[in-house]
Amino acid sequence: MEILLPILVGILFASGLYLILHRHFFKLILGIIIFGLATNLFLFVIGRLTRGNTAIIDDDVTIASEPFADPVPQALLLTAIVIGFGIQAFAIVLIKRVYQAFGTNDLDDLDKTDKIHEELLSEGNTQKYDQQD
Repeated sequence: MEILLPILVGILFASGLYLILHRHFFKLILGIIIFGLATNLFLFVIGRLTRGNTAIIDDDVTIASEPFADPVPQALLLTAIVIGFGIQAFAIVLIKRVYQAFGTNDLDDLDKTDKIHEELLSEGNTQKYDQQD
């Protein structure tokens, strides 16, 4: 089990990065989600979460009894989950807005919309973009 989890983390990181580098928005969001999952699993593996006593020390004892669970990796893992959800929500909203504005799901097509925008600006015809907002 100790060798299986690092291999799984590596596979998740590789597949997440592969999907992030695609030119399609849905694959980009899926890659961000998988990359966040791989990060959380990485923190879980590195933290060596163990079953044991809590890290809270009683009044009559000066040192915590072994084995005790280290609270720092748990706190980092919870923080990473919350940050991951925030990034995923922001990416979904941003990509939805880009799709509404330009009507495309492909990053290559966005290059064409930049050229159209530059042509309209050079002609001085910006009323179409002003009315859209």
